[in-house]
Amino acid sequence: MKQDILLVGTGALATLFAARLSEAGHGVHMLGTWKKGLAELKQHGARMVDANGNERAFQVHATDDPREVSGAKFAIVLVKSWQTARVARQLKESLASDGHALTLQNGLGNLETLALDLGMGRVSMGVTTTGATLVGPGLVRAGGEGVISIEQNQALGPLETALRSSNFNLQIVADAQSLIWGKLVINAAINPLTALLQVPNGELLSHPKARRMMGELARETAEVAEAEHVDLPFSNPVSAAEDVARKTATNLSSMFQDVRRGAPTEIDAICGAVMKMGQKHGIRTPYNKACWTMVRASVSHALN
Repeated sequence: MKQDILLVGTGALATLFAARLSEAGHGVHMLGTWKKGLAELKQHGARMVDANGNERAFQVHATDDPREVSGAKFAIVLVKSWQTARVARQLKESLASDGHALTLQNGLGNLETLALDLGMGRVSMGVTTTGATLVGPGLVRAGGEGVISIEQNQALGPLETALRSSNFNLQIVADAQSLIWGKLVINAAINPLTALLQVPNGELLSHPKARRMMGELARETAEVAEAEHVDLPFSNPVSAAEDVARKTATNLSSMFQDVRRGAPTEIDAICGAVMKMGQKHGIRTPYNKACWTMVRASVSHALN
């Protein structure tokens, strides 16, 4: 059965999801604020380019007005974490009374922020390792087929069916916290370093000092997770981070893409969140603090 699905965001992942869902015949609506992205999506649809450079376009409805997408039964939140509070207010207007929002965002605190406006019963949490690079407004290149892991919730049945019909690799899990923290370990280890050094993920393995720092970032974050009584989905955080860097060697992390275009990053919800949680437990996180400080400084410099 075909579904109407609201995607919140117009960036790389949102455009990829839009193209794949539209290709499978689902009605795709996109709610965002990026004027160039919205203009391209309205005029040309969600465009996807493959490894051979072949480009295809898929029809979507794109808008910056929550009222245009009111009554949405399912929404997938794919914006950066610093936009979550605004999105929560928009979804309060857009979602149907029995509608449900699924967050697949990076970092910590997104579920809680959405629930403040929508109520905990109308929000579910998940994580995705699907990669995507924004080539231009409304144009995305897939960065390797990952997994979408969604916390079990009967209300999401039709959305799960739609994602599977769009050839996403979907798994349902009893508790997503382990996976959320697992991805946080990986993101903290890889994303800020690639953003600061302006290199693809795999380049971190080629430079001994960068590789060592990546390992320290992973270890710090894993130590904080342990203090939070979270069982990570891997036993060795350093090996896990290096394995992801190796498998996504040519990918440009989302934080690298943000810094390159002078946009706000998710550093507060990644390294900043690790620092905050570490302070709560009396755990020092000097490597996360260093990356948090430098990424914030680099973006501030780019905006001035």
